[in-house]
Amino acid sequence: MSVDELAALLSDASHLVALTGAGVSTDSGIPDFRSPESGLWATHDPSEVASIQGFLADPRGFYEFWGARFGELADKRPNSAHALLVALEEAGPLRAVVTQNIDGLHRAAGSERVLEVHGTYRRARCLGCQAALPLEEVVARVAAGEAPRHVCGDLIKPDVVLFGEMLPPVFGEAERHARECDVMLVLGSSLEVHPVAGLVPLAAREGARIAIVNRDPGPFDDLADVVLHAELADAMPALAARLGLSLRGSS
Repeated sequence: MSVDELAALLSDASHLVALTGAGVSTDSGIPDFRSPESGLWATHDPSEVASIQGFLADPRGFYEFWGARFGELADKRPNSAHALLVALEEAGPLRAVVTQNIDGLHRAAGSERVLEVHGTYRRARCLGCQAALPLEEVVARVAAGEAPRHVCGDLIKPDVVLFGEMLPPVFGEAERHARECDVMLVLGSSLEVHPVAGLVPLAAREGARIAIVNRDPGPFDDLADVVLHAELADAMPALAARLGLSLRGSS
């Protein structure tokens, strides 16, 4: 299928929802953890370094492992995929960006209606009193030899969803948009991580048309009205041109 078909589908949308995955961030220099050869899970067991059980067993080690990796995200900049979604929001049809990414680049690009269903690396939260703190502050305290505990005595965890945890309440809003949208645009997601991946068949059952842009084939390609297997760095500027949109602030 072609960029022209994708542009035609988006042009007809009145309640557009975007669902974005790791492929949106790779063009900003953020690796996809699931890539078979280069991904982090190729060399590290996620049950040890990215699960709630692993965190509770060794919170200091968790911060030592992730502190530098989270720090590397600070200098990453939005790319053309982020910029396209900002332009679609400004143009009117895009009502929400549902993202699996924790890097904050959608907000950095200028998107205002962002549902971070896997959380954000920029914040930490006390598991007891739920107080929020800047993550970099907690990382610095652990590096200085302190335990990652709040004044109330409970552990402070990065405000990201780890394996073994429930999704935050914002996922309920994402489900509402999936039920109400007339078009769902999936960008850069393998659609293998549930329950977020289930938003696609949910939207389709409620009558939405589905558009998927991803480098590789995925499990819901057969549900989609438009499927484009392409690199986002190539497809997004071409799509913006077809829609008459300007991409601002992308690297």
